Amino acid sequence: VQLVESGGGLVQPGGSLKLSCAASGFTFSSSAMGWFRQAPGQKREFVAAINWNGDSTAYADSVKGRFTISRDNAKLTQYLQMNSLKPEDTAVYYCAAGRSFRATRDDYQYDYWGQGTQVTVSS
Repeated sequence: VQLVESGGGLVQPGGSLKLSCAASGFTFSSSAMGWFRQAPGQKREFVAAINWNGDSTAYADSVKGRFTISRDNAKLTQYLQMNSLKPEDTAVYYCAAGRSFRATRDDYQYDYWGQGTQVTVSS
């Protein structure tokens, strides 16, 4: 199983980034997917999740209205569009593959994790 994130970087407050996660080695189209993040000295926290076919999503309150999760099952890829970025969004962002088809906020419901991509929001 491989989950490979890309798209991170340095952006100014108010800017946008789009993260991608390319998946392989498991049945992507049957799995819920999620994004989590971890800032220095902080616990890993839930960001967003999407169910197997993309018609159900969930977001952390801190990103609701600014971030959008999506997926393309034909391309075995999920995305996280991040708009109106704030300095407090600075973290390593991780892609995760769920053990069921339902979107969930619980990290113990995810079996596979990517290596992470750094997002830094700073002027």
